[in-house]
Amino acid sequence: MYLIPILSILVQAGLIVHVIKTGRNMLWIWAIALLPLVGSLAYAAVELLPELMGGRTARRARSGVRHMLDPDRELRRASAEVEISGNVDARRRLAEELLGRSHFDEAIAVYQGGLRGIFEHDPTLLLGLAQAQFGRQDFDAARAALERLTLHNPDFKSPDAQLLYARTLEAQDALEEAERTYAALAPGYPGAEARLRYGLLLKRRGNLAEARRVLKDLLDGARLGPAHYRKAQAEWLERARRELS
Repeated sequence: MYLIPILSILVQAGLIVHVIKTGRNMLWIWAIALLPLVGSLAYAAVELLPELMGGRTARRARSGVRHMLDPDRELRRASAEVEISGNVDARRRLAEELLGRSHFDEAIAVYQGGLRGIFEHDPTLLLGLAQAQFGRQDFDAARAALERLTLHNPDFKSPDAQLLYARTLEAQDALEEAERTYAALAPGYPGAEARLRYGLLLKRRGNLAEARRVLKDLLDGARLGPAHYRKAQAEWLERARRELS
């Protein structure tokens, strides 16, 4: 029993020496010293394992732990890039970080700031703007942004933009138009969400037999598909099962 605290201290000391000798961020010393177990495990996952293992798995583990320890790191980096360069790519990255945190008003302002000059009708920025406006429940603005995107970028093909347009129409109670949009999109959409939402809209409009057929076809197709597809689409597939139960 006496060996456990001694070993813990030795491990901490060894990791702290490693931090100093390899020039790592000095904040690791505080993490290891003040949080012996968590700090040591985090340091091992972020700094040691990638060196020992290499490869994609280790990089993912490192990224995950970094995000856990400092969830706003990428947001600060994106903000700094906008301050320094102010270019469109930097604005896009910052807006995406804000959108991912549901900071819709801030994301809208950043997207709008990028839609100037030769980027006035940039399709990626317009899609991001529409996503932020939809998240803010400003459906009229989201629809206008998507229609502007299509008008000025007729060759831009995005299933996500089409799905968002269908959802926006549905949110505006333009149900007939939304149904047509879902019907055109659902068969080729790379995932289960469009077909799930199409089935739900059919059910909402009272077309129960067709809704059931769409949802059943979705689940039957998933059963025949690869396991990684079912795992990636688990949320939508589970909702389809509940609708059919």
